[in-house]
Amino acid sequence: MSPDRRWLVLGLYGHHPNATVWDTQTHQKVHDIHGHSHLDSVDISADSTKFATASADYTASIWSMTTGKRLVGPLQHECYVMAVRFSPTGDRMATATGGGNYHIRIFDSENGHQLLSIPCRFISETALPLAWSADGRQLFAASYNEVKRFDTSSGSLLSKWSVPGGPRSSIILSRNLKFATIIAHESLSFWDTVTEKQIGTVINHASDLRSIALSPKDDCIAVGESNGKITLRSLRDILPHSYVIQNQLPFMDIDDAALKYWTQGDLTRTEALLTEVITDPNLHAHALAQRALVRSHLKQTDMAMVDAKKSIEAQRSVIGYIADAVTRLRNGDHESAIRVVDLVFTQGLAIHDNNNLLLLIKAIILFECGKHHDAISRVDDLINIVDDKSLYIVVRAQLSFLLEGILVDDREMELLVRARDAIPFQSCPHLVVISLIFGWDFDKLDVAIALWLQKSIKPFEDRGDAAMQSKNTDEAILQYSSALSLNLSNPAGLLVKRSKARAMMESWEEALKDADNAINADPGSPWGYERRHAALHGLQRYDDAVDAFTRMLSLIEGSDDQDIRQLGTSYISPSQLEESIDSVIRGVSKTSPLVLVDVKSGLLCDGQKRSDTFKSEPEFNELRSSLTEGLDDELIRRVVIKYFRYVALSHVWQGKEPSFQDVNLAGSVSQLDSSPLNKKLRRFCEVVSTEGYRWAWSDTCCIDKTISTVLNQSLTMMYKWYEAAASTFIYLEDVDALSALGNLKGSRWMTRAWTAQELLATKVIRFYDRNWEPYLGDTSLNHKESPEIMQELADKIEVASKIITAFHPDDLSIREKLRLASTRNATVEEDVAYSLIGIFKSDIRPHYGEGDSALGHLLEEIVARSGEVTVLAWTGKSSAYNSCLPATLAVYSRPPGSSPATNDAEVDTRVAVLRNSLPQTDATSIYDRVIRLPPARFANRRLHLPCIIFTVKKLGIQNSGGGREFRYRVRVSGIGDVDFQTADHLAPTEPRKLIFVHPWVRDLYDPLDGFDWENPDSEDEDEDVSDPETDAGSAPSSPLVAVPAATMDHYTRALRMISRMQQPFHVLILQKQINGEFKRVAAEHEIILPGIDCRINLAKDVRTAVVEIL
Repeated sequence: MSPDRRWLVLGLYGHHPNATVWDTQTHQKVHDIHGHSHLDSVDISADSTKFATASADYTASIWSMTTGKRLVGPLQHECYVMAVRFSPTGDRMATATGGGNYHIRIFDSENGHQLLSIPCRFISETALPLAWSADGRQLFAASYNEVKRFDTSSGSLLSKWSVPGGPRSSIILSRNLKFATIIAHESLSFWDTVTEKQIGTVINHASDLRSIALSPKDDCIAVGESNGKITLRSLRDILPHSYVIQNQLPFMDIDDAALKYWTQGDLTRTEALLTEVITDPNLHAHALAQRALVRSHLKQTDMAMVDAKKSIEAQRSVIGYIADAVTRLRNGDHESAIRVVDLVFTQGLAIHDNNNLLLLIKAIILFECGKHHDAISRVDDLINIVDDKSLYIVVRAQLSFLLEGILVDDREMELLVRARDAIPFQSCPHLVVISLIFGWDFDKLDVAIALWLQKSIKPFEDRGDAAMQSKNTDEAILQYSSALSLNLSNPAGLLVKRSKARAMMESWEEALKDADNAINADPGSPWGYERRHAALHGLQRYDDAVDAFTRMLSLIEGSDDQDIRQLGTSYISPSQLEESIDSVIRGVSKTSPLVLVDVKSGLLCDGQKRSDTFKSEPEFNELRSSLTEGLDDELIRRVVIKYFRYVALSHVWQGKEPSFQDVNLAGSVSQLDSSPLNKKLRRFCEVVSTEGYRWAWSDTCCIDKTISTVLNQSLTMMYKWYEAAASTFIYLEDVDALSALGNLKGSRWMTRAWTAQELLATKVIRFYDRNWEPYLGDTSLNHKESPEIMQELADKIEVASKIITAFHPDDLSIREKLRLASTRNATVEEDVAYSLIGIFKSDIRPHYGEGDSALGHLLEEIVARSGEVTVLAWTGKSSAYNSCLPATLAVYSRPPGSSPATNDAEVDTRVAVLRNSLPQTDATSIYDRVIRLPPARFANRRLHLPCIIFTVKKLGIQNSGGGREFRYRVRVSGIGDVDFQTADHLAPTEPRKLIFVHPWVRDLYDPLDGFDWENPDSEDEDEDVSDPETDAGSAPSSPLVAVPAATMDHYTRALRMISRMQQPFHVLILQKQINGEFKRVAAEHEIILPGIDCRINLAKDVRTAVVEIL
């Protein structure tokens, strides 16, 4: 249990989790702690903010109490760690190790640095072998059959003493440090920590003792036995009286009976009891000082002086010097009384924790010496500097009444109010000490203050309102409390105001009490319910808060006061708010998968179920309670997005993965059987939960593949689902736990078709090895921020790391996307195309069973939507879908051929030659025909391809190319002889059925041509030309019509285009079919024409047309 009683930490030996943290207020488990193999010891720091664990796995760690995160460690040891203990201030931590390497180690608990290593032997069964002294300067160790006391600054052994019962010992110190309790096997013994001698009697039990604990007052002990019994004993029956004094008064170790009669005012009986106690050597000096004070109050000043002197001679102590000062004061020797009390400070007896109390006592002595102004000024100074002002305010009020002349001003009135509020504090040890020393009766002070507070309430309320205006909530609460202390007939208004002030200070419980009292005082007023709503909201009791708010609205609507009803229009009703929340949920759900796994319950949940789950969660009720005076769309969206965010799984399917039906049949993911693939899914959900997410998505179980519409929607939306995921966890089943840079490149995951979009779409990814440990041990939230991992990916897929990091489908050209897809494969033929739907922003409709037509549909759409004809730049086998499309994506692994680069000087040279040999009408005619070609398009699987056409005049077979291929030579009009190789059988007698086409029209333009590619301006609307034999001059206009360049004439632009056609260029071979359409002749190698000759007859040898290809 933590010192503040807020947390309970349970260590679980041999279990996972190793420890659990519980909130004692809500009775809820808040953290599961993993990180050890077997937990042996747990300890909590004095400030309750962290806890330490020790384990048989040779490590110790320090954890945050509030977050459950590891703060320090694991701290490695040479052997198993059997115990861990924080120092009293929590700045250090001590561990004890056993099993052959016995040591005490002391660590800095902030950074884990080892400060000391002290050899000390322990036995493994010891439960509590270490105990710190209260000042942290000493450490006690139960070492075999003796107790050792070490200096924690040097590690030196200060002393040791033997204990009976054998080597297995545990030790615990009393809070007053007077004695130590030690268990060894079946025996229980007690030892004086100063004399190191045994006290009391040894208590033997029937079975081994395993654990001990002292009560907060050190007057009872609980012992746990190996037989499962717990024995509780009173130490008052075992130890001498001086060791178990119950009171905890500063400066005074006083007999309980003497204290009882002294506080009751029976000084004579007190004197007699103290006279008896003086014979106890442990209480001798203190008892003399206490009797000196009692005798001074009995006006036995001479005897009191003797007692005070003897007390100081026996032992210099704070109470001894105070008693001496008080007796001198009572004897009239004021100056020496002041000098004596100063000795407490000059002799170094003042303790930091009680230093302010000593200054207060000195101020009182000054007051009683007649130095009233000086004394009151000192007390006022103390009030200004201390955190807990109650003691000093009460004493200040007492001094005011002792003057018998209080000024009735604001300051004194405020002081009296504050003193009255603090009067219940009078039972505190500090005030009891002052009462005993000076003989004051604070009960009379209570009555005196009450008489002074019979005044008008208005000044207090006004000052409270002014303080609220200046946001001085402490002052506001003080003023409202002062007014309320006068027992108003209807305090509802002031209670509402004070509740608001307390809410501003986040004192929610107090604010709620005021709100409830206001409701009780005036049940018909809505404002008490308004404050109740605010307080309950602060206490996170959101359901109750909404109920209070709803009741407030009801009272406003039913009020007879029109002004109050008008105020009601400024509030948002819960139903209005819920509709706004539902609207945001619907918007978020549009980009979310149809079904997600609730990692908390393991259930599969559709959108409605997720919405219903959200409305049962504190986040929803908090949102409803937060927005009462206006809609905050940004806040609603932020809360909804945070709750509904999900993590997607990317992996390689390995066989019969758990399906939608499997999970529903089992009941939940957690209830699936323990097959390896089920474990993969279950472990994924566990990691998602550990990372703080509520929802998870896996393509195995979150898609009901038995419903075609669901399957098709899932396939078309999958890219967007990965894109919308908060993170994607990538599981690399074939990467070992001890992963090294480069392992990722060799994983099967890099070869699968679907995983390309899973890598690119999500902005946040994390790679995990086969044991679900982060790849390369990189625990960062986003591996896309890891330069090493991104470079490994970039090298593998040949895409720049900056594009992988923040990918958008438009970041890569069509040809680059096809190259990337060509390196991957799929088990199902159609998935080659379906896995690219998102990357290409495609609208194709998945339909399993269509085979290679799926790829044809995808490529058709790419050409149709973009007019991009680089898709046609391939060599290999034609698709059955369309002869211009390839049968597989593998052909795109090779880059398309490109025209040789030319510079402006070369172009200018050719243009000059052409200008002298080529008539202007011929040049501008072919130029106009080319620029008016429309984009490529598909219709009914037929490609309508705009191109420049070169006819074949002669066809001959050269020889067999090997296998089923043939090598041909053709004579191309305006070009010359060209060789090519194909598996298609071509008839040499029908050369005119062949044409060579140049479809790469865009390659013929450069920026100097003045084309505006973004803003085309079509001039003609002529129909497509299917047959190249028709007049090419009537070709329809292209959407890529040139925008005339101001500095270049029409003829020059034409010559520049023709000059580029003089460079070698790639062509396709088409063969005319019986109905006038064409089919592509597939070639195993690129066909490159050397470029047109400058003497070519452009009108005769070069044609343009839109060719229809089957």
